[in-house]
Amino acid sequence: MADSKTTELTPEQLAEIERKFDPETAFRPTGRMLGHVIALALVAMSVYHFYASGFGLIRELLHRGIHLSFVLGLVFLLFGLRKSDPTNTVPKAWYRFDGVPLIDIMLAVLAVGAAMYLPLLPSTIVAERVGNPSQFDVFMGSALLLLTLEATRRSVGPTLPIIAILFLVFAYFGPLMPGALKHGGASWLGIINHLYMTNQGIYGIAIGVMAQYVFLFILFGVLATRIGLGQLFIDLAMVIAGRYSGGPAKVAIFSSAFMGTISGSSIANTVTTGALTIPAMKRVGYPPHFAGAVEATASTGGQITPPILGAAAFIMVEYLEIPLRDVLAAALFPALLHYFGIFIMVHLEAKKLGLRGLRAEELPKVGAVLKDHWLSIIPLAILVYLILTGKTPDFAAVYGIIACVVVGFLNPTHRLTIRDLWDSLAAGAKNTLAVGAAAATVGVVVGVVTLTGVGFRLGYVVVQTATDIGTFLSTVPVLSYFTVTQWALFVSLILIAIACIIMGAGIPTTATYIILVAVAAPALAQLQVEPLVSHFFVFYYGVLADITPPVALAAYAAAGIAGSNPFKTGNTAFRLGIAKALVPFVFVYSPALLLVADGFTWWLFSVTLLGAMLGIASLGVAFSGYLFAPLAKWERWWVALVSFLFIAPGLLTMLIGAVAMSPIILRQIIAKRAATAPSPN
Repeated sequence: MADSKTTELTPEQLAEIERKFDPETAFRPTGRMLGHVIALALVAMSVYHFYASGFGLIRELLHRGIHLSFVLGLVFLLFGLRKSDPTNTVPKAWYRFDGVPLIDIMLAVLAVGAAMYLPLLPSTIVAERVGNPSQFDVFMGSALLLLTLEATRRSVGPTLPIIAILFLVFAYFGPLMPGALKHGGASWLGIINHLYMTNQGIYGIAIGVMAQYVFLFILFGVLATRIGLGQLFIDLAMVIAGRYSGGPAKVAIFSSAFMGTISGSSIANTVTTGALTIPAMKRVGYPPHFAGAVEATASTGGQITPPILGAAAFIMVEYLEIPLRDVLAAALFPALLHYFGIFIMVHLEAKKLGLRGLRAEELPKVGAVLKDHWLSIIPLAILVYLILTGKTPDFAAVYGIIACVVVGFLNPTHRLTIRDLWDSLAAGAKNTLAVGAAAATVGVVVGVVTLTGVGFRLGYVVVQTATDIGTFLSTVPVLSYFTVTQWALFVSLILIAIACIIMGAGIPTTATYIILVAVAAPALAQLQVEPLVSHFFVFYYGVLADITPPVALAAYAAAGIAGSNPFKTGNTAFRLGIAKALVPFVFVYSPALLLVADGFTWWLFSVTLLGAMLGIASLGVAFSGYLFAPLAKWERWWVALVSFLFIAPGLLTMLIGAVAMSPIILRQIIAKRAATAPSPN
């Protein structure tokens, strides 16, 4: 029965939900004068990045410094000391200017100075001081380090800065560390020299990728949404899937998949598409917690859906030194499997509950949709075309942004005014602040890893632990079929997956990826897993944290819209997203699924893809407890076990799985016929 509480929320209520569950959007209000100054700075930030990436020739360190100075300065102006600071509501006080404490304005100025001090020095002087920084260099480096940690705490939360501090403690007290973690240690001068004076720390790859690529793609997503591309995606999803059983849930999957092509934020996708799909799901009869879970799970796919992905994809390009199109190709089919898994679960739930689709009068007309919005697809098509033809990501993004502006000014349905363009430039810059601060802090962690070699040490610990466990398991009679090396790989993957989920519960996906790949890549390399596969494995499990209790932020945001229990919504979302938890294991054991991995053949790819689809579908049946009719408890367990035979790469295991599944399918057909047969008179 449909829930009575299906009132759609206002834009203000949706914004408050996003602010509540996404610390990256918890901006504080400011007065009129300072608000104009901040808006001007945000627009200047967007214009600078557009010019620098598209037409400017700015040396690397200076470009990264300018980006970091914008990020840190604006974070201290837009994010309060505490998320719910009561003084934020007292704009008039002697210690505040236009609602912002004077101390925060001072910190913003100091952060800009510290971020720009080193980049503004002549290159020759910087080169001379590396390894022998002056006292003032150490002071400015220490100030930038502390301000970066505080800016990240304000905009992202305390977890990532705490991790960075623990790494700093580890670097300083190296001789006191136990076992394999023991090292010679580093002085504070040595730490600052490495983190501040070189490109291995705060000014490292993470902040460089944010400045060069990610900023532009986030700005592109904002502009593309503003000119109507987001509405086109939602309307097309309604046309494609709305009429079928449980239609609104299938609309949520398609619309979130489409939105994922232009936005890599799980929570933003949840709020944007969930505002429409969650009330519609409740109206046709889905329980509130299930409706919220469907939207949250589908929306997390945005971070793994080409061509935007998340910021981690661009980090991967730099780490692996491969073209972006190879990363996008590798991401394509795992992303499709993610949505396929959700679709199967949603379809079975709809059949089990006997839910209807949307009526014809509730659906948009395809002709009207294309007539109103077709122009908005042009910028995305240009972006994808340029990437596929081998252009650099920043080149493609620049011309995608130009296309958005041109289409916006020409499109009569979603006309872009000068004011709209101004607001979009400001919004795009504002959306990059938290991820920029996080990138700088991740640079601290990565710097400590390169300074101490802890990545290889931890990788050794992971492999050694997994090998010890594998040695024990290989002595168990039933499990001795597999070798110690095979068990070591499997256990290593389990340990790394758990670490990714735990880390991802408190820090952004990109930060999780960068930190843990420093451990996972060396560990998996020892077990003969190629770099692209190990990077994707960590990336996918980091994303999974958005729907993994107890801190499933995307699920909690969806629960806020659905009016459901957040923890119950999170548990259901994890169940719906179980495919995402299995797919990484599939491409580790059969890298052909990633298309560009070593050893790719179309035969291996076809067998792997078919097996993965059958395994994910079987697992969906097991979790739903329904195929053509309700399953008995023992049948659900049997189907769940058989699903692993499908997922295990290889034609033989797939055929064994098909044979093992056939009795269940036969029983289901008989049960369905019995349920639909007319009763005797």
